[in-house]
Amino acid sequence: MTINGWLQIAVFLALVLAVTKPMGIFLTHVFNRERTFMDPVLRPLERLLYRLTGVDEDHEMKWTEYAFAMLLFSVVSMLLLYLMQRVQGFLPFNPQKFAAVSPAHLAFNTAASFTTNTNWQSYSGESTMSYFTQMAGLAYHNFISAATGIALAIAFVRGIARRQMQTIGNFWVDMVRSCLWVLLPFCVVGALVLVSQGVVQNLKPYDAVKLVEPQQVQHVNADGKPAVDAAGKPVMDTVATQTIAQGPVASQEIIKEWGTNGGGFFNANSSHPFENPSPLSNLIELFTIFAISAGLTYTLGRMTGSQSHGWAVWGAMAVLFLAGVTVAYWAEARGNPLLHGVNQQVTATQAGGNMEGKEVRFGITNSALFATVTTDASCGAINGWHDSFTPLGGMVPLVNIMLSEVIFGGVGAGMYGILIYVVLAVFIAGLMVGRTPEYLGKKIEAYDVKMAMLVALIFPLVILVFTGFSSVNGFGTSSITNPGPHGFTQMLYAFTSGAGNNGSAFGGLNTNTLWYNTTLGMTMLIGRFFMIIPMLAIAGNLAQKKYVPPSLGTFPVTTPLFSALLIGVILIVGALTFFPALSLGPILEHLLMAAGKTF
Repeated sequence: MTINGWLQIAVFLALVLAVTKPMGIFLTHVFNRERTFMDPVLRPLERLLYRLTGVDEDHEMKWTEYAFAMLLFSVVSMLLLYLMQRVQGFLPFNPQKFAAVSPAHLAFNTAASFTTNTNWQSYSGESTMSYFTQMAGLAYHNFISAATGIALAIAFVRGIARRQMQTIGNFWVDMVRSCLWVLLPFCVVGALVLVSQGVVQNLKPYDAVKLVEPQQVQHVNADGKPAVDAAGKPVMDTVATQTIAQGPVASQEIIKEWGTNGGGFFNANSSHPFENPSPLSNLIELFTIFAISAGLTYTLGRMTGSQSHGWAVWGAMAVLFLAGVTVAYWAEARGNPLLHGVNQQVTATQAGGNMEGKEVRFGITNSALFATVTTDASCGAINGWHDSFTPLGGMVPLVNIMLSEVIFGGVGAGMYGILIYVVLAVFIAGLMVGRTPEYLGKKIEAYDVKMAMLVALIFPLVILVFTGFSSVNGFGTSSITNPGPHGFTQMLYAFTSGAGNNGSAFGGLNTNTLWYNTTLGMTMLIGRFFMIIPMLAIAGNLAQKKYVPPSLGTFPVTTPLFSALLIGVILIVGALTFFPALSLGPILEHLLMAAGKTF
C-alpha cells in the first residue's frame, strides 16, 4: 500500500462527491418535469414518442399499475431478445457469420440477464454475438434496464415525498425521460471520449494477422477436451495467425458503465485493451459507474425537502465504500504468503503484491478499486479476475453484493435498495425510543416493515438454496475448477451475483450448462422483480399517508448518528445473514492459506 495508491482512491471519491450535487439537481429537474438545457431538443422528441405509442404523459399511476407496466415491458423485451439470439444467423450486421445462439438455455440465460440489468455472460461476446445482437439486443437492454431502475427509484422517492396521494408517477414517462435526458446524451459524449482513448468503434469484420513468432498450442478435440496421443502426450498445433476481434465497442462500453450494466463486448470485459486501454479510460469508467447513483442521493434530499437526509445517506455509502476498498487494497498489496523468497512488497517505485489476474497497466490499486466499485454498484464490469484475488481480497466484492449493492449501488437499484434499509433503520430506532417510528413525516407501520423484510429475506433465500443444491450435486460441482473452499466460493459468488443483478463472476466456474444457465436465469429474475414489487408496495403505501410533524420523540434521519445506525443495519441484515456461507468459503480459505495450504 502506497501514498500514491491512496491518492488515486481519494481523487476518485472526490470526483464522486463533486458530481453528486449537480447530478442530483439535474435529475430532480428531469423527473419533476422542470425545464433543463436539453429541453429544446428533447422535449419535441418526447412528445412525438408519446403520440406514436399512445401514452398519456399526464396520467398518474397507482403502485399496482406502475408495477404492471414495468413487468409487461420487461417480459416483452426479454422475449424479443431471446428470439433475436435464436435467429441471429439470419439477421444483418453479422460479418463473422455467427450462427444462432445455442443451446436454448444459454439464450434464456442471456435474455434474463440483460433484461434484469445483470449482464451475466456465460459466453464469449466476440465469438458468439453478431454486431446486430450486440447493438440492437444487448446495448438496447443496457439502456432500458438502466432506465427502468432509475424510474423505480424516482417512484420510491415520490412515495416518500407525497402526502395523501394514491399515485407515484407514470412508468412510461419516467422511463422515457430516463433514456432521453439521463442516459443517451451522456453516452454519446462518453463514447467519443472513450474512442479518443483508444476504445474501438467500427463495423469491420475481424482481422487475421500473422504472428511474429508462431505459437505451439495443445489441440482441442470436438468435445472440447485437450487432445493427447496414445502415450498420453499432448497433441500440439502450430498457430501462425491471430484473429483480432473488433466492432462497435465504445458505444456499448459507455452505457455498460453509465447504466451500471457491466456486460462487456469482449469476454475479458474491461481488462481488454479495446474496452479499457489506459489509466485515464479506467478512471472514466470508474467514475461513470457511481455518477448517477451518487446524484440520486441528492435528488432524494431535494425531492423530500430534507437535503441533510440525502447527505446522511451519501455519508453511509461513502463509509462502507472506504471500508471495502481498504480491505481489498490491503489484501492484494500484501500478496500471497505461500510465495516464499519472493519480494511482494509494493513501494512507490516497485510493483508487487498479488498481481495474478491483474493488468499491469492498472496495477494493485486500480484493480482493487475497480473490483470494489463494480460490486458496490450492480455493475459487474471487471478489469481483473476476482477468482485470482487473495481470499480476503475476493471476499470484498462478494460481500458488497451480499449487502444488496446499496453502497451507491446500481442506477436506481442502489437507491431503492438502501431506502429499504432506511425503513428498517427507522423502525429499529423507533423501537429503541419506544414509539411509532417516523420517516420524514411518515409513520412506518407494520405493512411497511413486512414488505421491507420480504425484500430482505427473498435475496438470501434464492442465493443459499441454489448454492446449497449446487454444492452437493454433480451437476453443480462438476463445473468448479478448484476444490475445497475456493470452489464453494465460485458457486456462492455466481448465485450472489445473479440475485444481486451484478453480473460479475469469480471466473473459475463453467456456467454454460443446463443447470447453471437455467438456475442463474431464474435467480436473476427473482432477484430483480420479486424485490421490486414489495418496494413499490411500500412506495404506494407511504404516498397515501398523512404528514406527521416532528416532535421531541422523533429520531432524526439527518445526522451522523443516523448514518451510523444505517450502516449497522446494513451490516447486520446483510453480512451476518451470509456469515456461515462466508465461513465455508473465503474465510476458511484465508485461514488455510495462512496455515500453508492453497487451492
